[in-house]
Amino acid sequence: MADSGNYKHLLDQLETMKEEVRNKDPEFLEAWAKLSQESKKKGVLDTKQKELICVALSVAARCHYCIASHVNKAISLGATRDEILEAGFVAVSMGGGPSLSYLTELIEACDEFGAR
Repeated sequence: MADSGNYKHLLDQLETMKEEVRNKDPEFLEAWAKLSQESKKKGVLDTKQKELICVALSVAARCHYCIASHVNKAISLGATRDEILEAGFVAVSMGGGPSLSYLTELIEACDEFGAR
């Protein structure tokens, strides 16, 4: 993913996919959106903490789209670069070497989305 602009492009691709799914089966997409919203609402953990968990899971799952989406959302919720990277480190503790290599994508996404 080394080219600048890739992570914003991945977000665009996700939106295009969601529109296609919405046209085909709006109830399906609505159900997924509701599950996503419910799982991230403030509870014992706040929304930012939950989004950082999603960042870690994105690295562990080695998902380019997930990294783009969840890094962007975490930043919008006030997560810092250090918090995002630390979440990535937790993923590496569970996912080993393959997850370690995806920290490169986490760093690139932080750069592209302006994590401070």
